[in-house]
Amino acid sequence: MLKGGFETLNEWLGIATDLLKSLVVIGIVVGILFDDFFGVIEGLGRVMAQFGDAGLAGLLALMILVMWYEKK
Repeated sequence: MLKGGFETLNEWLGIATDLLKSLVVIGIVVGILFDDFFGVIEGLGRVMAQFGDAGLAGLLALMILVMWYEKK
């Protein structure tokens, strides 16, 4: 019973993650075409700047995130 609940939760999180990835891509395309109306490109720039400001720790965190994403 508990295993089934975790599987269901994992499926829902996977669907939500896929939806959010699609929305980010759509936001980037709309931002490029229509002058970043929603601020998606600016937000991504801020996130990347935070990784850069953290130095080696930020680079390591970014590498871990990329490796974790590639596993899926």
